[in-house]
Amino acid sequence: MPVQITCGLIKNAMHAHGWATRKFLVDGFPRNEDNYSGWNEVMGDAIELAGVLHFDCDEDTLIARVLQRSQSSGRTDDNIDTLRRRLAQYREQQLPIVQRFEQQGKVIPINGLQSLDAVFEEIKKGIANYL
Repeated sequence: MPVQITCGLIKNAMHAHGWATRKFLVDGFPRNEDNYSGWNEVMGDAIELAGVLHFDCDEDTLIARVLQRSQSSGRTDDNIDTLRRRLAQYREQQLPIVQRFEQQGKVIPINGLQSLDAVFEEIKKGIANYL
């Protein structure tokens, strides 16, 4: 789907749910340069991007977690080959976007190596200034 359509759908949903008075968490977007450019083109100055949550975790831990998830997820893409492609795509496409947001002072780093409860607490602290 073209990024302008995706961004337009996000923008319409935000408008429908109180654009001016609410705050929104957009999960997993933008993921690459095309997404980033499309977001800026469609959203422009209409919104203020408060921050970007970035979950930091080493690749060995990520691989172990996804392979463990594969035992119960039923997802056919929870396998080592797909995971290695996803990690390469992250390094090549997503990480440069995260770095761009870092340069803008927008990244809220989250230590993904912690327990689920500790990660949740870190997220709450990280976004507290924006609520």
